[in-house]
Amino acid sequence: MSSTYQVIARKWRPQTFDDVVGQDHVVRTLKNAISRGRIAHAYLFVGPRGTGKTSTARIFAKALNCTDGPKADFDPNDPACKAIAEGSHLDVVEIDGASNNGVDQVRDLRETVRYAPAQGKYKIYIIDEVHMLSAAAFNALLKTLEEPPAHVKFVFATTDPQKVLPTIVSRCQRFDLKPIPEPLIIERLKKIAVDEKITVSDEALACIARLADGGMRDAQSIFDQMISFCGAEISEPDVLDVYGLVAAEKIKVLASALAAADHKQIIAVVDECDAAGRDLVRLLIDLQALVRGAVLDAIAKGGKTDQLGGVTMTTEQLTRMLDALREGEGNVKLGLAEKINFEVTLLKAVEASRARAIDSLIKELTALADETPAAAADEKKKG
Repeated sequence: MSSTYQVIARKWRPQTFDDVVGQDHVVRTLKNAISRGRIAHAYLFVGPRGTGKTSTARIFAKALNCTDGPKADFDPNDPACKAIAEGSHLDVVEIDGASNNGVDQVRDLRETVRYAPAQGKYKIYIIDEVHMLSAAAFNALLKTLEEPPAHVKFVFATTDPQKVLPTIVSRCQRFDLKPIPEPLIIERLKKIAVDEKITVSDEALACIARLADGGMRDAQSIFDQMISFCGAEISEPDVLDVYGLVAAEKIKVLASALAAADHKQIIAVVDECDAAGRDLVRLLIDLQALVRGAVLDAIAKGGKTDQLGGVTMTTEQLTRMLDALREGEGNVKLGLAEKINFEVTLLKAVEASRARAIDSLIKELTALADETPAAAADEKKKG
């Protein structure tokens, strides 16, 4: 076996702005900044894992330090761009904030900032997981960040912006990278499958995208694992078995049972999923997503929907059901009796959806009370 094998997540890492998936707002702003010569001295990329923060930072560095740059439509095969991609460019320094979080490392950085670039137009410092820097390190960075030399650019990436000092954030242009929608993840995986000569069903791709929770890197890692497990042909049951997922159709059956308050069917589905070794926590999360979709459908249709198995439900009923499912999530995750807690959560969700809000009942009773004297007066006149 070749020792040069690269995992899919690294092999298919975005190399240009056009490769970045699902972050059009970030790409457009950075491209415009480069073309109009409005390049700020510090950027902060915020977003969940696997959404392209570090990849976008590297692409931005390529655009700034490419031959005859800065230019947004650089050639990825340009020697300077290749050096940045390989991590060997002298003027693009990547720092891991988790392992270089002390004040001494930041002081060293402040010393090197003063020197002019050796190869490119700018010295670019990419600090990943910047929220891991200590308070002293942040404070040491402040002055440099406020008045950096003209040849220096900072790009910070973090999954936890609340831990970054406000004084740092205020000196940066902030970009929020969003979780990548499932259809875009599926589209990219299809492209990878064709290139890697892998046959994979649409249902299997949908399962992988659901598991990835909006992270392209997670989706690619899962896909890589499935190739190792299945070889050149991947089907939905394979993904379900490896990751303990429940099929989308089975989730719909469970949601329909909740809507219809069919307690026997609810228990039967849970028994079946538990016997098959399915992940009940994941099932609960997927169920919440389905009920949320029904809530949005009800709102769009003026307050009612029959999306859950044809049973007509109001926005209020669905909201109460979703709230009960959310409340029970902690018990299912952390409780000792996972299956029992899951069943109780589902049954509580059914009861919650059948209950009436006290304020809506009061409104109805008040309306009836107001109508009664008027109706009595009308009858008196007729008499």
